[in-house]
Amino acid sequence: MNFCSNCGSNQLQFIVPEGDNKQRFVCPDCDTIHYQNPRIIAGCLPVFEGKILLGKRAIDPRKGYWGLPAGFLENGETPEEGALRELHEETLAKGHIKHLQSVFSLPQFNQVYLIYLVDLISDEMGTTSETLESKLFEVKDIPWEDIAFESTTFALEEYLKNPEAKMTKRGHFIWEKEKRFGI
Repeated sequence: MNFCSNCGSNQLQFIVPEGDNKQRFVCPDCDTIHYQNPRIIAGCLPVFEGKILLGKRAIDPRKGYWGLPAGFLENGETPEEGALRELHEETLAKGHIKHLQSVFSLPQFNQVYLIYLVDLISDEMGTTSETLESKLFEVKDIPWEDIAFESTTFALEEYLKNPEAKMTKRGHFIWEKEKRFGI
């Protein structure tokens, strides 16, 4: 952070503010403490007649790899609204949320993924500026070696253990150890 978003000062300090226990950017000119919090990614695991909808990414990171429709939550929307928005933005598909399927944290990237199980209304889908291809996969045909993100692999693996489970699965990925941990 180079400038205070409150007053424009370029004199920010990275210190532990009084009464806090973590270093924060603090503006000495206007006394604003700039808290930086994790970003929420809302997405879905869309299913139609036992098949799972994946999109082949048209954008980086991981362009050309398959993933679940997901993206950053927008201000003013609920995670459920964000998940359904991302579904349509990335695949042109529409569906109804059943329940929260998985919560997945990437602490080193300050991200928390909320993935909802979604029943698709139909098998209608398409491509967008974010997706090269949208496709319904039979379980046996999921392209595991070409999955874009660990969060997608986790959500798919947990879903496939018991597709009827209503319990939310929790996990996180510690990049530096190169190992996924389920909780």
